[in-house]
Amino acid sequence: MQRRKKLIIAALFPIQIIVLQVLKGFPSFVENYYSLGIFPVISKIYRYIFGWIPFSVGDIFYLLIVLLALRWIYKNLKRLTKEPVWFFVDITATVSIVYFVFLLLWGLNYYRVPLHKTLNINTDYTTEQLISTTQRLINKSNDLHRKLGFPDSLKVVIPYSQKEILNKSINGYKNLSKTYPKLAYSPKSIKKSSWSLALTYMGYSGYYNPFSGEAQVNNKIKTYKFSVVSCHEQAHQLGYAAENEANFLATLATINNDDPYIQYTGYIFVLRYCINEIARRDIDTYHQLIKTINPGILASYKEMRDFWESYQNPLESLSKLFWNQFLKANNQSKGIMSYNYMVALVINYYEDKPF
Repeated sequence: MQRRKKLIIAALFPIQIIVLQVLKGFPSFVENYYSLGIFPVISKIYRYIFGWIPFSVGDIFYLLIVLLALRWIYKNLKRLTKEPVWFFVDITATVSIVYFVFLLLWGLNYYRVPLHKTLNINTDYTTEQLISTTQRLINKSNDLHRKLGFPDSLKVVIPYSQKEILNKSINGYKNLSKTYPKLAYSPKSIKKSSWSLALTYMGYSGYYNPFSGEAQVNNKIKTYKFSVVSCHEQAHQLGYAAENEANFLATLATINNDDPYIQYTGYIFVLRYCINEIARRDIDTYHQLIKTINPGILASYKEMRDFWESYQNPLESLSKLFWNQFLKANNQSKGIMSYNYMVALVINYYEDKPF
């Protein structure tokens, strides 16, 4: 009877995949009944339960899962030769249960209505629009750089601790919620990851744990990027699973923060995306525009680039390959490259708005 149950559960795994393929055609159903219905309740409950705890419960949860998995494999390795079918049935049944819980707690958000449709903005743009938006961002970033009291040649030093940045990051969502009530964020459950070194070697700035509702930020990354990553993971907590949408919301949340230092990090974050997109489209214009950016801003970019290069290793490529396939399997057809589509959202959103 036990084996029969496992076989049924294992058989449900491909059925889940089929159901998800069907749900792709009904994003409004997912949006109304899950993303704006069930999920906000689940998310708030988990943030209330785990948000007040000073350390990451999710990190400990993942460690226990890994240890239990290794223990199970060690104890059942002989079954691989004696009864290989049931060995893989057990694994598939476990994956089926975990994946179902993942979808229930958060994963169905990958199938909701795209953010540009709910905000009624286009995703098409011309190179001319890209250049115009980038020039505006350069002017705003340079101006804010000087207003913070730093010479053009020096990078801005954020005068806050990581804990202070985590606390300040929610202000942007508070301001945004006045216009977009769906972006109201409370309670807070965002923490520095206990496994930041491992995240760094894998090439990640943070992650959202759907099983504990916690947002995790890599505490090894440079301070100027810390606020943007915090807001990015908070966007995931609000149910925006797509990476390009989370980056866009992180941009809005930092730019709309009351603190000028947090604003600055948002402007130079989105500026980097836009200037890189210009490099892909028009390298001559890229070289012209890069000369107009304050050297201090470019120094911050170099600092972050040097940081990641110092941790490059084969594990990063493998983890990125896995993440790329995971995104593609969850309704993001361009995988990791979908991050770059944030540029389209920024250009069209700010076309008739001031920076």
